[in-house]
Order: sequence, then C-alpha cells, then structure tokens
Amino acid sequence: MDTQGFRLTHLAHGGGCGCKLAPSVLQQLLSEQPAASPYRQLLVGTETADDAAVWQLDDDTCIIATTDFFMPMVDDPRDFGRIAATNAISDVYAMGGRPIMALAILGMPLGKIAPEVVREILKGGASICAEAGIPVAGGHSIDCPEPVYGLAVIGTGKPSEIRRNSGAKAGDALILTKALGVGIYSAAFKKDALSAEAYAEMIASVTLLNKVGAMLARGSDVHAITDVTGFGILGHGLEMARGSGLALTINLNDLPLLREASALAEKGYITGASNRNWDSYGESVTLPPHLDLWQRQLLTDPQTSGGLLVACAPERAQDILQTILDAGYPSARIVGHAESGTPSITVV
Repeated sequence: MDTQGFRLTHLAHGGGCGCKLAPSVLQQLLSEQPAASPYRQLLVGTETADDAAVWQLDDDTCIIATTDFFMPMVDDPRDFGRIAATNAISDVYAMGGRPIMALAILGMPLGKIAPEVVREILKGGASICAEAGIPVAGGHSIDCPEPVYGLAVIGTGKPSEIRRNSGAKAGDALILTKALGVGIYSAAFKKDALSAEAYAEMIASVTLLNKVGAMLARGSDVHAITDVTGFGILGHGLEMARGSGLALTINLNDLPLLREASALAEKGYITGASNRNWDSYGESVTLPPHLDLWQRQLLTDPQTSGGLLVACAPERAQDILQTILDAGYPSARIVGHAESGTPSITVV
C-alpha cells in the first residue's frame, strides 16, 4: 500500500513487547493485589507470572485466557497486525492449550491515522487468527494517543496437558524454539539500519505461531513451558527458575540468534527495555567475567512474539528437539539445563 512517507512507528514512543513494564515495576504494582487462591478451580493465576490464566471446568476441560497488546514495531500496518496477533495467541500455546477464539483490542489516535491503515492492521490480525483456526469474534476500540493493537484470546486444554512455567525439574534440559534478537532488529529498523533481508527474517520469526507448544504438552517428558517475550531470555528464564525453585544454566554459545543480531548489537542498536530488564534481575543472574556489554544486551533483549522455553527430561531432549525442528522451527536449540539450587540463572 502507498503510505506516502507515513511511518506507523513514528506515532509510538515504543513498540512490540519492548513496551512492557520492567519486571521489577510489575512486581511492585502487583505486590498488594489480592491472592486468587480461594478459587479452587483457578489452576493458574498470578502466583508464578505465568503466560495465561487457567480455569478448570470439569475433569476433562480447562479454559485458558490471556490478553496481549502493544504499539507498532514496524511501519507496515498488516505486518503490525500479524505480529500482535501471533504474540497474543502464543500465550495459549505456551500453556499447552489450543486457541478457540479471539477478541480484538484496538486503540487509535483519531485524526492521525487513516481508516484504511487501521483496516490493514485488523486484516493482518485476522489473517493470523485464520491461520490458527480461530475467529475474531468481537472486540473493543478507543481513541488513543498512540496506536495500540492486540487480542484477548480464549483457549482450551486438558488438565493433564496444562504446562506451567513452574513445572521444571532438576536435571531438565532447556530448549529454545526461536532465535533471539527481535528487539535489536526493531531498534535498527527504527533507525533505518535494518537490511531488507533482515527485516524479512524478523517478520518470518515473529509471525510464526507457537503451535508446537500444544503438541509438546501431550508428552509427559515435557515438564514446563513459557514463551520468551518482553523480559528477554534471562527474565523469562528467571520466572521459570523462581516458579520451579531451581537454578538454571544457560550456555551462551548455544543460544540461537537472528543472523545480524550480534553485529547490530555490537553497533549499539538496542531498545530501552534491554537495560530496564537488566536492572530488574538484581543478583539473580551471574554472567561470565569480561562479557561485553553488547553480549549482555542480547541476553536482555526484549523479544516480540518470541519462541518457547521448554524444560524437558534430559534423556528425551534430543528427540524432543528433533520434533520441534520437524514441526517447522529451524532455529530451535538445546540451550541449558536446570538443577537444584537457589532460583537463579548462570550464563556460561
């Protein structure tokens, strides 16, 4: 479409999952909220910072509910819609469930954005929902100072197949299903420093549905799943470590990266969320001595519509990895392991 110089990202102060509040800020905001524990059927609430809420209807069925929305990280409105929808639906897959329908969340600055641009955003989101096999069954819209789009998503799952971020076991292998570096690519894009090839690589990653999560949850050897988004691999890894009461080790050289992520990070293309993330981890993360700043920023880089972090039985890790690769996630790698110890992450 002809945007005549219009850039969607110029209407927003941030974009993608880099808009998320820092983990430490979120903890402060939620610290005095009432516990949801009196509700016996609420299997997953806010207690472990998991990806979605889970309510058990009966012996065979759970309802999975989530919402996710953000400001644009790209200028193409259809791509923005596709990215936001993929990211929102991911939370259901991360719980081991299957989405059944979505509701659109839309905020647009009236008078600053043409109706045809908004229609393209909605079409992009609907196209991903169609790929996931679900309808956009309604939604809500408001006049908003910055463009915002996302979804509330409802899914279902069997109680035995719900996978929390808190179920990892000592000895488990850790698998990451997508490459890191989305925030770095986004920062470079905003400064016109991202090549067309790298943009295409980013879009392919952030619009790849995490359907494999529902497949993995059928196996008892997969103990925990979470998706890696705005808090980076370290932030979401820490949520798994704290929820499971374990220490995680991440092998730096085994982490999959988008092809130009290291070079762009070394040149300083990072988001503000990267440093906010690092400031939130406290003393729970140990890095190798003499690690370059840009390498640390790869570890804290906010991922929009990132991959799944999977904890599984070590003797089955290679087979599970192959299943993920065969399902269409070519960047998937075994990236570390879990062990008994104070909840933390050590990068080696």
